[in-house]
Amino acid sequence: MRINYYPPCPQPEHVLGATPHSDITGLTILLQLNEVDGLQISKENMWVPIKPLPNAFVVNIGDLLEIMSNGIYRSVEHRVTVNSTKERLSVATFINPKMKSEIGPIPCMITPETPALFRTVGYEDYLRKYYTRTVLGGKSYLDYMKIGGDKDMQ
Repeated sequence: MRINYYPPCPQPEHVLGATPHSDITGLTILLQLNEVDGLQISKENMWVPIKPLPNAFVVNIGDLLEIMSNGIYRSVEHRVTVNSTKERLSVATFINPKMKSEIGPIPCMITPETPALFRTVGYEDYLRKYYTRTVLGGKSYLDYMKIGGDKDMQ
């Protein structure tokens, strides 16, 4: 779980609260506490604002679910902008497998017509490589996990 605090910024056009990324988790459940705009998702190469709704959760599909579903469910690239006059508060809860789990496409998702798109690795190794990589941003680590992706990426 993570609590996010984005203070007001007099020049919000020069700052991002969170740079574009997809969550490496299975699912992220987000509660936007004070209903201040800021969350945006990437759709068709445009940033689309997600309007906060009172007492509602935002559920993001993460990279692990994309891997496990063999690409059927796509992870959501998103970012957070800041407001010039209001603080933004949110609470994110992340759903992850056990540390000793193997992650990869679920076997029933692999057929002759739909071969595995992602490699299978131990979850500990997945996290270690994610946190020690040198290429950051966007969905770069998901690209690394694709079969034929850059195996030397840190």
